[in-house]
Amino acid sequence: MVHVAIVGAYGSAGTAVAGDLVDEPGVELTVIDDGDPGGGLCILKGCMPSKEVLSAAEHRFAPRDDPRLEGVPEVDLEAVYEIKEEHIGSFAEHRRSAVHSMAERENVEFIHGTARFVDERTLEVGDRTIEPDYVVIATGSSLNVPELPGIDEVDFTTSADVFDATDFPDSGIVMGFGYVGLELVPYLAEAGGMDLTVIEHDARPIDEADPEYGDRLLDLYEEKFDVEILTHTYEKRLEPTDDGGVRLHVEREMAADGSGEVPIAETDVIEADELFLFTGRRPNVDGLDLEAGGLSVGPGWVEDTMQATDDERVFVVGDVNGKEPILHVAKEQGFTAAENILAHDRGDDLAIYENVHHHVIFSGLGVYPYARVGHSVESAEAAGLDYVAATRDASDDGVFKTKDAPEGLATLVVDATDGTVLGYQGMHYHADVMAKTMQIVVELGLDVRDLPDRAYHPTTPEILDGLFRDAADAVE
Repeated sequence: MVHVAIVGAYGSAGTAVAGDLVDEPGVELTVIDDGDPGGGLCILKGCMPSKEVLSAAEHRFAPRDDPRLEGVPEVDLEAVYEIKEEHIGSFAEHRRSAVHSMAERENVEFIHGTARFVDERTLEVGDRTIEPDYVVIATGSSLNVPELPGIDEVDFTTSADVFDATDFPDSGIVMGFGYVGLELVPYLAEAGGMDLTVIEHDARPIDEADPEYGDRLLDLYEEKFDVEILTHTYEKRLEPTDDGGVRLHVEREMAADGSGEVPIAETDVIEADELFLFTGRRPNVDGLDLEAGGLSVGPGWVEDTMQATDDERVFVVGDVNGKEPILHVAKEQGFTAAENILAHDRGDDLAIYENVHHHVIFSGLGVYPYARVGHSVESAEAAGLDYVAATRDASDDGVFKTKDAPEGLATLVVDATDGTVLGYQGMHYHADVMAKTMQIVVELGLDVRDLPDRAYHPTTPEILDGLFRDAADAVE
């Protein structure tokens, strides 16, 4: 009998591990979670509630931005909160029920409590001591609060707070313009009616995108949502204002000659009613006492087999390993860990977790989402690949004009020799939906020359057909 303990059983990664092992003969599971009510970050405070609130603001944005319509509805923030809570409660209950139903089996025990290491692969939960053969850590992530002078002196609002908010102040400063900031800034502007100043360290957002995508998004946010985005700007210190607001001192880099080649620094001060902290996530290992288990967190602390570098019988999956904080990745890592636990117990070789790059950011309230599957032009260039790329503007396709969503663009990257589709990027209406189709195309290694001129309905994906034709011509 192989005994496996899973710490963080309610989350997506932990549930995936348990679900893959529960039917295996000769496996005993102890699943542990202290969640109250429990359900995992994605369901309770992440991707699920974010889609709830974004969709409400999207319904306000559509008539406001459409010249064919008159009148702009208001977003009832209390109704948004109440409906969100109802839906999220249902989703979380479904997740808990799945975990608890597994615990009804003879080979599974569920413990509702907080686990910590007291020795190598030895856990303490309340007054219980557990010594399993394998430990799976799937405790997710927590907010990364930057070490900035004065941050302890001011109040700040997190993404989880935004999801629960039923009113907003008049103005705000946003620190953090990654995927969380990109999704929530338009919501605050549209549903909250706020004047926002966003701090962006680089020249543009979306590090994984080719530069034109970040540039287009900057224009879109400034024009459509009236957001001020300060690029090449760095936070220096914070302090409270006398009226309960926040004051942020920043340093802005610029060029002395206007060329962008000679950076100098200029200090500036920004004041607002509220500080929004969307500064990323960090592994949630507080309270686990990893040192007692002979484990340490840091770069490279988890192998691609999902094993902890310090202990081959400890597997670390999902956000907590710091590799890629994405729901579908967490689940895939969980499946890999489950299979590798069985393989390790048999003495077989372990599998390496690999995935095709596939991300979606629900930017622009999801009306103008950014999606990337496989290679971008920059990543193909960095990898030394022999490629050709085709790019189309959304405005080139009449269907986007008829839907009053002509902004955006898309790019296809293909092998210059054999036409294999290497990657797709899109930032346009329904790019998120097209990402799944393009993931299949990339993962199957299809030849772009086999894709054009296929009849389909509806016509929104015409932008893909145009890319296929242009890229096929370039290969020929």
